[in-house]
Amino acid sequence: MSLRAAQKQMTYDLFLAKGLELFGTKGYVATTIDDIASAAGSTRTTFYLHFSSKADVMSALLTKVDALLTAADDPTLTAVVASGSRDQIQEWLDRKFSQWDEIKPYLTASYQAAQEPDVAAKTEQWFESAVGDMTAGLDQAKRFPPGRRRIRCVLAFGQLEYLSRRYFAVGWQTPREACLDELTDSWCHLLASDD
Repeated sequence: MSLRAAQKQMTYDLFLAKGLELFGTKGYVATTIDDIASAAGSTRTTFYLHFSSKADVMSALLTKVDALLTAADDPTLTAVVASGSRDQIQEWLDRKFSQWDEIKPYLTASYQAAQEPDVAAKTEQWFESAVGDMTAGLDQAKRFPPGRRRIRCVLAFGQLEYLSRRYFAVGWQTPREACLDELTDSWCHLLASDD
């Protein structure tokens, strides 16, 4: 990588870091492009060389958080759902719980930016991608009637997403282990058993 390309990447990363920091302290709506540029020790003009808008910063942050979340997935969500194994489901959910503190600033900012069409579309794409991975697992396992597989995955992933939002807002109101056990039971009912 050339020095110029490295500097460009460093500036891009600095805008992302300062944007995330400001979204956390000031809130997404109150943060301006000038705020981000100033915090990065740069200018509005330089900002626009990297991003088209504040929503573009948020979209890039969502891409980054998606990479953080999926990097730890071994086995993949599709494989876990296909297995139908309670142990694998619980291990996968436990890994997600362990990532919540790291991803909290990203997702909290994305919730504040939900009125931005690009951010809303990216968030919906992320949800649908996870549901698609889960549905592929049920398809591989040939569990449940085909017309019921997707809704079971929507319900299961929706529970995880809702619990994460509650955790971001108020922490563990119920002990983590109890939440993990109950969510695992629910996922097993929705995704692993034909009863």
